[in-house]
Amino acid sequence: DNSNLIGLVLASSSSAFIGSSFVVKKKGLKQAGATGVRAGSGGYGYLKEPLWWIGMVSMIFGEAANFAAYAFAPAILVTPLGALSIVVSAILAHHYLQERLNVFGMVGCALCIAGSVSITLHAPEESEISGVNEMAALAMQPDFLLYAFSAVSLALYLMFKVAPKYGKTHIFVNIGICSLFGSLSVVSCKALGMSIKMTFEGNNQFGYPATYVCILVVACCVVVQINYLNKALDLFNSAIVSPIYYVMFTVLVIVASTIMFKEHQTPTEIAAQFSGFVTIVGGTFILHSTKDMDLTGSLAGFNAKGQGPVANIRGTEELPILAGRETKQE
Repeated sequence: DNSNLIGLVLASSSSAFIGSSFVVKKKGLKQAGATGVRAGSGGYGYLKEPLWWIGMVSMIFGEAANFAAYAFAPAILVTPLGALSIVVSAILAHHYLQERLNVFGMVGCALCIAGSVSITLHAPEESEISGVNEMAALAMQPDFLLYAFSAVSLALYLMFKVAPKYGKTHIFVNIGICSLFGSLSVVSCKALGMSIKMTFEGNNQFGYPATYVCILVVACCVVVQINYLNKALDLFNSAIVSPIYYVMFTVLVIVASTIMFKEHQTPTEIAAQFSGFVTIVGGTFILHSTKDMDLTGSLAGFNAKGQGPVANIRGTEELPILAGRETKQE
């Protein structure tokens, strides 16, 4: 119907805005890093770059469109379309950042998208919430408090213990911090969005302290997400950052929502979510382990001279069979 069509258009435009924001912000980060301290090293010179702010505005528009899409279409339609941002980011990065995805990277992207869609499609539906106070009551349940405490504790550990040593070499550190705080920001955004919608309908929710707590949580989480996402974009290929961030963020959001709303799941749904998670792990592993592989050989991996991904990374001197083949041909 018309509502679903509007939701589809909003979700698709959201992916276009968010996917392009990765590339535009990366361009701004590169310009800032050329004249000052890079974001990956703790610099904030990008705040003076107009290009970075254009990317930031694009991301805000994208998130706003995504937020609005949930008002017109069910989550089962809107959420999987977020994977389109990966495709947009990869295409634009190919043309404007000269960042190349080899064939293994493309396979990894496909696996990430397939796994995320599988998990999203089989995630339990959320029940109707009557007001922000009911959301606050759900958030105060012991199991969700345990999740929130664990997520914040792990994120702080990554920020202060792991990131200073391994943040520049391990892509999952900065993206993990973004995703952990992101899972909490989405829950708070849902409560805040519901409060705004109910207020416009005549049921004022801004008279309750819980609404302002949600605003504070969203603000804190978003600031941390922006900071560490900038670090990840500055240090790593944006065509790799985008799918990994999408996957980790999606998985953790579903985990947080499942714990909070406790929807009943059938064995089929559980099996589908587990299969999707395994697919995601495989896709992210392929993406991460082959991102620097130079595919100059044939489709099978090697051409007649043994020039292929392994030869380009390790060199023929480390591959006796290939070295012997080269000697015979000479």
